[in-house]
Amino acid sequence: MLSDRQIIERIERQPKQSAGFKQLVHELGVGGGNARRELHDRLTHLVRRGDLVAEAGDRWSIPPKKRTGAAAGDKGRPATPGRPTAEGRLSMHRDGFGFVIPESKELKGRISGDIFINPGAIGTAMHGDRVLVELGTIRPDGRAEGRILKVLDRAHDTVVGVFHYGPKHNFVTPIDEKLAMDIVIPRGLEHPSAEEPEGIRQIELRGKDAPPSARSGASGLQRDRVIGKEAKRTTAREDLEGVVVDVEITDWPTQTQAPRGRVVEVLGLEDDFGVDVEIIIRKHHIPHRFPESAIAEAQAYDAAIEHGERERRHDYRDLPIVTIDGETARDFDDAVYVARLDNGNHELHVHIADVAYYVREGTALDNEARLRGNSVYFPDRAVPMLPLELSSDLCSLRPQVERMVMSCVMEVDAQGEVVGYELHEGIIRSAERMTYTNVQLVLDGDVEQRKRYAPLVANFELMRELAQILNRKRVRRGSIDFDLPEPQIEFDEQGMMASVTKSERQFAHRLIEEFMLAANECVASYLEERVASIYRVHEKPDPKKVYEFEIIAATFGYSLGVGALPVRRMETRGDRRDRHGSGRAHGRMIELPEEVHITPRMYQKLTQKIAGKPEERILSYLMLRSLKQARYSEENLGHFALAATTYTHFTSPIRRYPDLIVHRLLKDVLHGEVEREAEKREHTRRHKKAPSGKGTPPHSEAPSPWSKRADAPARSERERSEEKSVPEIIPRDVLHQIAEECSQTERRADDAERELMEWKKIKFMRDRLGEEFEGLIVSVTKFGLFVELLDLFVEGLAPLTTMTDDRYTYRENTKQIVGEYSGRQYSLGQRVRVIVDRIDYVQHKIQFALVVEEPSRAKKRHKKRA
Repeated sequence: MLSDRQIIERIERQPKQSAGFKQLVHELGVGGGNARRELHDRLTHLVRRGDLVAEAGDRWSIPPKKRTGAAAGDKGRPATPGRPTAEGRLSMHRDGFGFVIPESKELKGRISGDIFINPGAIGTAMHGDRVLVELGTIRPDGRAEGRILKVLDRAHDTVVGVFHYGPKHNFVTPIDEKLAMDIVIPRGLEHPSAEEPEGIRQIELRGKDAPPSARSGASGLQRDRVIGKEAKRTTAREDLEGVVVDVEITDWPTQTQAPRGRVVEVLGLEDDFGVDVEIIIRKHHIPHRFPESAIAEAQAYDAAIEHGERERRHDYRDLPIVTIDGETARDFDDAVYVARLDNGNHELHVHIADVAYYVREGTALDNEARLRGNSVYFPDRAVPMLPLELSSDLCSLRPQVERMVMSCVMEVDAQGEVVGYELHEGIIRSAERMTYTNVQLVLDGDVEQRKRYAPLVANFELMRELAQILNRKRVRRGSIDFDLPEPQIEFDEQGMMASVTKSERQFAHRLIEEFMLAANECVASYLEERVASIYRVHEKPDPKKVYEFEIIAATFGYSLGVGALPVRRMETRGDRRDRHGSGRAHGRMIELPEEVHITPRMYQKLTQKIAGKPEERILSYLMLRSLKQARYSEENLGHFALAATTYTHFTSPIRRYPDLIVHRLLKDVLHGEVEREAEKREHTRRHKKAPSGKGTPPHSEAPSPWSKRADAPARSERERSEEKSVPEIIPRDVLHQIAEECSQTERRADDAERELMEWKKIKFMRDRLGEEFEGLIVSVTKFGLFVELLDLFVEGLAPLTTMTDDRYTYRENTKQIVGEYSGRQYSLGQRVRVIVDRIDYVQHKIQFALVVEEPSRAKKRHKKRA
């Protein structure tokens, strides 16, 4: 069943944002009479709701006030003849300027980085909009400036903010500081309409972390949890002052008018319990309501496995297979088992929930999963990619319940090499739902836990043995392992934040990581040789980032060992004019690092060298920042950090859409779909050559599921490019689109999770104003020191303007702040004591004040002379 969102998006993609009924039937793949009647009913419903306009000739279009770009009649600004233009996303800064991230690769040789946009050149664009920008000045170092000509696509039609009443009109101030314009709310549009939002809102409350008032039975699951019901019931005008609301934009900004909108949802006061999560969900536009059609599809599946399906699958129900997850996990999508073979090798089983069996291509479930891209996890709840009926029930490998899986069974030798593997569809019955904590206790020899899990103890010890072998193999090939501590929020019995602690990464975590990495590599290698697929790629770091890291690492006495970096020195245009006697102001000399030989082993060696040292935290963090961000791609570009030539994501289809795509491709290959497609193409080709029908290819058997030896030499990029292209079950352009979308939704989830964590820390530190803590300087800038509290993982700024015991200046060459009279120095990695000075509730930031042990004599003498 189609969702309203799909219908609207299909019409929005048309040249004039208008489409006829027959066109929609064809493009949306609508079937028989009932489906066509349902589509017509949905179109009528969207017209009544104001989302579409009915036109003559059985056509529907987007209302003019909701149109974007050229379709909205936005003629934009006239372009300057001869100047290049580019399309891209606008990222705004709270101070009014912005940057456009260009989409075209053609500009890479001409400009470096993003295109800077002055406040006066923003026009009517808003943060996140896709725009057409005209390039102006391009500096010698490749930095470019430009002006926005036209808004091509609006990023979002809703904004979350704080409601205020005004003398002339009501308005909402966006919480996202990058949206600098208030949204005007006309009289009569201050309260949501009586209609309930379409779809069903499903979230998962994370076990003990959920507040008692919000828990729903032992499972901690709720079908529809709405925050701020009390606020929604209020009707008096003053009740909305200072209340957080979600606003739908009805009129986009122009050169002379601010944007206008209407309130569609009231969330509550910002300090109310749980409202912070609701704000983050809407600020980052995370889909959190499932269409009724998707819920209906999920509920239609029978929990019992069909007899025919059970018979054709490999049966692993008698093996003591277990799941190992965190204490608060509710979706168990991977299960493992290890045995020792007669030849001394280990047999590793990785069984992954067969989500593709339930989520079929083109269904409402599939469309919603692709829209979300991944599940989003917050400290006390999760927004799942799939409805709870699947993610926490039918697709979850719960103990003592039969579940369908995709299985990867590997044979691993004593050196950690996968000498062979088998991939197929299977069926398991998990023996136990294990947690990392309990497995670690078993491995550490805890008497009580070993007695409790006595039948599994020997298998856990085999798992540890194999995980150590696999880890040593990864270390040998140069895989990087940043063991950075991560903050973990703890809640009290009332559901309020009690503390921020360091999350412990025990060997039980590494054990599962090693097994999942091995399975992902096997599946990637298998598919690469047979069909176009999606890969998890991590490209080599940018030379400029390596150059910047080497400069800072040198101050600590360390280096990646890249040797002398090739640097191209350039003069700015101002320098050249001055040398010719123009009298213009001096520019500066620019150093641009060129291509540098860098390998993951260099990073690995440095992480080993600094392990346990005081500077480990800061240098590991800086190394991580020097690396590029991993992403999804239809091209196999390798994985730099893992030192892997071929890698994909296969092990989490419940919470990641790319994994689901990989499962579908794997199923098609195992079912012989690739061979059938190849036969069709070969038959067509030969039929054109020989009309008589001669030369029909013989039937080819399905490829063996056993891989070539894993220690075979890796192919070069040239060899890969020269190889015959593999068949495409899913067209490459579609794979590219999915990879791009999922990379973006992954970044969206990361940003949302990170921002909520910062908000939680702000709330936690409010009651600690004036308290003193020990911290670590993690960044030195010209405007102050960024300090991270050692015990709480809370970061804040100690501004230079508040350091009044001396006159301090920033030294660019040494990345230090130095006192003019005392000579006191503040450097990266240095420990300091700070006082929590103030909290900026607008920007959600903490400000520290440095604690100076004792004033220097030089400072005293200076005061005396004064």
